[in-house]
Amino acid sequence: MTLTLERERLKRSVQHVELGLERLLEEGGVQGRAGLICNQASVDHGYQHAADLLHQHPGIELRALFGPQHGIRGDVQDNMIETGHSVDRKTGLPVHSLYSETREPTDAMLQDVDVLIFDMQDVGCRIYTFIYTLANCMRAARRLGKRVVVCDRPNPINGASVAGNILEPEYASFVGQFPLPTRHGMTVGELARLFNEHFKIECDLEVIPMKGWGRELWHDDTDAPWVLPSPNMPTLDSATVFPGTVHFEGTQVSEGRGTTKPFELIGAPYIDPDDYADRLNALGLAGVFFRSCVFQPTFQKHAGVSCGGVQIHVTDRDVFEPWLAGIALAKLAHDMYRDEFRWKEPPYEYVYDKNPFDVISGTAKIREAFEKGTELDVIAEETKAPLAEFKKLRESYLLY
Repeated sequence: MTLTLERERLKRSVQHVELGLERLLEEGGVQGRAGLICNQASVDHGYQHAADLLHQHPGIELRALFGPQHGIRGDVQDNMIETGHSVDRKTGLPVHSLYSETREPTDAMLQDVDVLIFDMQDVGCRIYTFIYTLANCMRAARRLGKRVVVCDRPNPINGASVAGNILEPEYASFVGQFPLPTRHGMTVGELARLFNEHFKIECDLEVIPMKGWGRELWHDDTDAPWVLPSPNMPTLDSATVFPGTVHFEGTQVSEGRGTTKPFELIGAPYIDPDDYADRLNALGLAGVFFRSCVFQPTFQKHAGVSCGGVQIHVTDRDVFEPWLAGIALAKLAHDMYRDEFRWKEPPYEYVYDKNPFDVISGTAKIREAFEKGTELDVIAEETKAPLAEFKKLRESYLLY
């Protein structure tokens, strides 16, 4: 992008969006004993945290906080480290971890709560645990006769684009409970409706929609606040590529954790960066340039070791397809470096009997296609019919 174009982008007007949290606070609708599922990104336009706002609200008796993966403050860095129960330092409320010995609120956790309020920032990808924390809370609420209120937030990578493969039920895990596509094009409120009605959770559910949000909007097209929703999702750029490069969590290739560009940097010690970049760019994928580079992760895979690879530069996000780019990156690493390339060993998210790449992909077919030498366009073509069916299904649950 030229400097002139970048200046024009920065000057453009953005859409004001009233968040579900803000509408809840302004309009009411929740009274009495409540629990809040939140993390550090649960803020209003003034960057005030939902826990503080609800704790001060005269009509709401906030009794407990519930934390997802990475903790209520987002400080637990590693991908599968469980977080403990604690007490919130500011409000003094108990914090029940839902990424601990339990993924679902227990009866004891909910004994003093009548309504569960969910206010978390999703990233628009099936392979992200927060929406399954929501589903688990909905199941617990149904079991115990509690109410669930979902405060909606933007899908940061827009709510119009739907892409990738559909998860197969036998590959369900905590990074994919339902047969959704990799990039689902829905908000958390819309997903809650889908989970509740189509997937038959059937709890007492209310979704508080946003005002002013449109499906075509990316996060920076709005004035909605951005706080990193998880430690390795620092920017919108990270979220833009994530539906593709998250697949590298199922390999021994670094997905850039331990660098300042997680999910934008892909590499391993054995990869020739120039050769890899040349082969990727020769594919002619829309809206992206793969720049050869060398990086050294400070933690996790290949920590302290120089890795050859690429940085993903999205040149036109409206035509860029992250799932396709991620599959291309993984396929070429597999094909070019067969002697060195390795799949991650199980377990992944406590699934002990399946290849982690398959758990993340929601199918074994992609890995098997790599191993058979199937071409990229054939792999992509096989997603089209299931995607068309999902797009029809989701129409009934859209709010915007």
